[in-house]
Amino acid sequence: MTVAANTPVELVSFLESLSEPHILCDRDYRILAANKAYRDKWEGQQRIVGRTCYEVSHRYKLPCDQAGESCPLQRSLRSGERERVVHLHHTPHGERFENIELSPIRDASGEIAYFIEKIDPLPVPRTDEHARGLIGRSPTFMAMMDMVARVAPSDAAVLLQGESGTGKELVASAIHQMSRRTEKPFVAVDCSGLAETLFESELFGHERGAFTGAVTRKIGLIEAASGGTLFLDEVGDIPLSIQVKLLRLLETGTFRRVGSTEVQQADIRVVSATHRPLAEMVEAGSFRQDLFYRLNVFPVFLPPLRERREDIAVLAEALLPRVSNGRKLRLSDEAIRWLRDYSFPGNVRELRNLLERACLLCDSDDIDLRHLPAGAAPLLRSTPISAQNRKSAGKLSDRELADMAAGFPGSRKELARHLGMSERTLYRRLGRCENSSDA
Repeated sequence: MTVAANTPVELVSFLESLSEPHILCDRDYRILAANKAYRDKWEGQQRIVGRTCYEVSHRYKLPCDQAGESCPLQRSLRSGERERVVHLHHTPHGERFENIELSPIRDASGEIAYFIEKIDPLPVPRTDEHARGLIGRSPTFMAMMDMVARVAPSDAAVLLQGESGTGKELVASAIHQMSRRTEKPFVAVDCSGLAETLFESELFGHERGAFTGAVTRKIGLIEAASGGTLFLDEVGDIPLSIQVKLLRLLETGTFRRVGSTEVQQADIRVVSATHRPLAEMVEAGSFRQDLFYRLNVFPVFLPPLRERREDIAVLAEALLPRVSNGRKLRLSDEAIRWLRDYSFPGNVRELRNLLERACLLCDSDDIDLRHLPAGAAPLLRSTPISAQNRKSAGKLSDRELADMAAGFPGSRKELARHLGMSERTLYRRLGRCENSSDA
């Protein structure tokens, strides 16, 4: 085992006894030793000992915190305690999400002198992430993945909250893959796609003769997910009459098929998702407060794409091969800039659809502005504009406003929000411009 000079033998011996990949670092990020499990991971690859951890794992020239990421070493120096983060690391097998757990080691004077870092790869195949859109390196995305990594090994109920198209089912599937239930079924239920009359039967199952048309016994989705994960998508759409029965399932772990008096045991982990404001629905009385508390044990927020613009280019390049029907297409620099500036009200789902449309319109090898909505028209970011910009927007002439509306890729409602004016005012001014043109 290669170690740096003056490295404590006791720490090296302890490191070598651990079965998971571990490295020993000093306060200057320098790797002093790596155990066999870590060396095996890099076998035949680059030299590890003597280099900095951020250079090896990220190919950075600066520490993580200076490159826009959360640095567990700096956090540990500040807190004096063990720290955990999820990082996207370069490995001999490509980029992978890895769970980093870093523990400080103090010297005889009580000062932190070393750090032992445990590297635990998250069991989400990187190729699958590229194919299905669970990919990113922005701070908001990595913070979300950190929450996912923390809750996945437990059986706690998870509530995924975020706008439509942010990938809630992908995250639910990742939670399942990282859990102890990974070998068992993952069953997704679209709560918005079931009529109230069928909901109970689909979820809990029914006995023969339970109602007209029930000619055989039917196993419900809860039983189908036995031992695994039940994903309730758009849980805010569950009828109140069914909410009380779902609450009983979560509280007691039992249920009954429709038309049966026999109590069934349910061994499932529940992950739910919604784009609706459940807390407000509780206030309005359209969602049960006790059920909300049961589902919301561990909330995870999925950021919209406009809040993780750093990920748009890498997401687009990862999704492009999936929608290009075998063609080797490229995105031009202008197209990438357009994508980074677009507001994406439909989030990752809209990005995929937009790329698929561009592939069908493109006859060459390069996708450019001609293949994107509104061509090269100027776009407005969806982040809130400043008071000064809002004032400038108010000074636009009716004709300038009409020209902007013609090139804007979003809805009139979204344009009004961007400009800081009411939708009624926007329509009034656009109508005024049309009337003057007719005159």
